[in-house]
Amino acid sequence: MSTSIRHITVLGAGKIGFALALLLQRSGSYVVRVADRDANRLALVAALGCDTLVLDQDRDTAAAIDGQYAVLNALPFRYAHAMAQQCAQRGVHYFDLTEDVENTQAIRRLGVDARTVLMPQCGLAPGFIGIVGNDLAKRFDRVLDVKMRVGALPRYPSNALRYNLTWSTDGLINEYCNPCEAIVEGEKAQVQALEGLETFVLDGVEYEAFNTSGGLGTLPDTLLGRARNVDYKSIRYPGHRQILKLLLDDLRLRDRRDLLKDIFENALPATAQDVIVILASATGYQGASLIESSYIARILGQTVDGHALSAIQLSTACGMCAALDLVAEGHLPQAGFIGQEAIGLDAFMANRFGQVYAGKPVANVDAQAELLALA
Repeated sequence: MSTSIRHITVLGAGKIGFALALLLQRSGSYVVRVADRDANRLALVAALGCDTLVLDQDRDTAAAIDGQYAVLNALPFRYAHAMAQQCAQRGVHYFDLTEDVENTQAIRRLGVDARTVLMPQCGLAPGFIGIVGNDLAKRFDRVLDVKMRVGALPRYPSNALRYNLTWSTDGLINEYCNPCEAIVEGEKAQVQALEGLETFVLDGVEYEAFNTSGGLGTLPDTLLGRARNVDYKSIRYPGHRQILKLLLDDLRLRDRRDLLKDIFENALPATAQDVIVILASATGYQGASLIESSYIARILGQTVDGHALSAIQLSTACGMCAALDLVAEGHLPQAGFIGQEAIGLDAFMANRFGQVYAGKPVANVDAQAELLALA
């Protein structure tokens, strides 16, 4: 990796923004500025040694973007397109975590004429799971079906939903309510969220999985014409979907998302004791042989420099940090829209942030310095 120090901005100082700031500041490769409207949140990242910028009505996001190498957007999904547009106009690389299909499509259109990288969906799902799905598909001479399953779950569930809030409530509701992209019998299609229920057992634990929106990212476009069926489902503990169907369909909270958000945030406690479960598989032909290939991972949180990061914080932030690293290293195109699946799985797992997905601890500063010296 180049030893030049690059100036980057993290938009948002919430849980993911804090994790991004912590990981990038300690890496020694980036000068980190964090921008947010909440001065109390900014005080926490300032203690890490980051520069901070309070956003208010008199200071728009241009002040946070101008002159930076890259912007990492950890704001809610509704801001994604506007932030990407500002970055494209100002010649700044852009990364985000959005699972929202409409925002991603709008950013893709911006990428046609962009002079810098526009790379949304750099988290876990969408994000890493797209890298895995594309890698699995490439293992076959003729790929048939690609199935991707991901869950961010409490390790110790204690309520009827067997679920705790581990990330954005708005994003969660989006996944449960919006149409889901898929490839069905060789054609791009939309399938209904919460449908396609299946159950399975992994390492002695029973799970269920069902359709949710946004997890595939841009992978359907990448695999269209190559795969017969491609789908994504969220993993939950058994019984979760049945209660969701009651809330969203029978009580019609699908049409009252503000009320649903209020219920979730007042009834489901947040937890830092979570686990990420990833199960992906593909079937196809290698020569004349019908083969199945699978990828399985289980990720727990870590304590980094005395700061406890949950599994969803760690995996999401490391996905975006790895994407930033790989652009900075020149391993990815330097302009235009980039889908996460453009990253090779081996390159991602070899990255100092990506190695977290292999269950390894975040690389310490000394180890990073050694890697830089060898680069």
